[in-house]
Amino acid sequence: MKFSQLYLETLLNDILPFWERCSLDTQYGGYFNCLDRHGKVYDTDKFIWLQARQVWMFSKLYNQVEQRPTWLKIARSGADFLRKNGMDANGNFYFSLTREGKPLVQPYNIFSDCFAAMAFSEYGKASEDEEFKLLAKNTYFNILKRKDIPKGIYEKSTGVRKLKSFALPMILSNLVLELEHVLKTEEVKKTIDISVHEVMEIFLQKDSGLIYENVQLNGSLHDSFEGRLLNPGHGIEAMWFMIDIGVRRNNLALIQKATDTIINILEHSWDNEFGGIFYFMDAKGHPTQQLEWDQKLWWVHLETLVALAKAYEHTKNAKIWEWYQRVHDYTWTRFPDPENGEWFGYLNRQGQPLLTLKGGKWKGCFHVPRAMYQCYRSFEKIETEQ
Repeated sequence: MKFSQLYLETLLNDILPFWERCSLDTQYGGYFNCLDRHGKVYDTDKFIWLQARQVWMFSKLYNQVEQRPTWLKIARSGADFLRKNGMDANGNFYFSLTREGKPLVQPYNIFSDCFAAMAFSEYGKASEDEEFKLLAKNTYFNILKRKDIPKGIYEKSTGVRKLKSFALPMILSNLVLELEHVLKTEEVKKTIDISVHEVMEIFLQKDSGLIYENVQLNGSLHDSFEGRLLNPGHGIEAMWFMIDIGVRRNNLALIQKATDTIINILEHSWDNEFGGIFYFMDAKGHPTQQLEWDQKLWWVHLETLVALAKAYEHTKNAKIWEWYQRVHDYTWTRFPDPENGEWFGYLNRQGQPLLTLKGGKWKGCFHVPRAMYQCYRSFEKIETEQ
């Protein structure tokens, strides 16, 4: 079977049917996020990240793969639920809600807003609903207003040690492209320019070729838990965002630099004893704060497959292909659950399921189907050229 066929058939015949069958809340709208191995709901709280990501996913597939009315209906259920219940009076998005839509956790950072903006933008395109497009645009500019102090009144740091996080420029580099149809051209260009500079010149270190999660405000490194933290999955995911921008701008140097960075991160973070990519690492090899540092996570490996597929599509780099095959073999033999559908999210270091949930506080209908879609598209082009 060709890789393009494998990814498309898995998306359409395994992943999406699981979420269509198990996650829809037909009484209150939106989606059940917490699903056990068999797809049974074990908790009814609703997490904004995951609600929004599922809206985006079904809207994107409606827009790019096939205009199935059921997909649009599923997206509408989540979009309406979010619009009605997701925001406080200032337009900031909560972190979690009850099943009915009552707020549980305050808007303590802007990532809920980022995914909500993506959701409204893509659903607005799918439904041709101008209100959702405007809501996406307003949410985006609200994010920019808060970006220098993302947690606002919920910030715990005293400010004595000022560090800035990689997560924001990383997500903005993708978010602005997702919202391109509702933003002015100059706004898109400005945010791309800033994001590329931050990702590739500030957080990417010239000497090691690695991406640090936190740096000081002047871009220098800090010798502390936070300052030494590496999140290999984050760095690799950002590189496929950079490749997309490089393709968009016909910037071959950016594509090549992103490709080299993918290889650097993989060579540093691959577990040579048991296989797979470490979740967290300390840049100097010290113990991490994160006790889950050696777990093997679904999203890390899936985003790596996307990055490698895109890098190979545009460079035909032999080393990238070797890494693709290694990561593919590890990922496809350990994460899928052929008995019950969908994929496990959390493996121990040895590669065995640590938690058998299919949906929880952080795992939802996003990384698996998005990776299936992205890899399908890349391999469709690769195989056409062969």
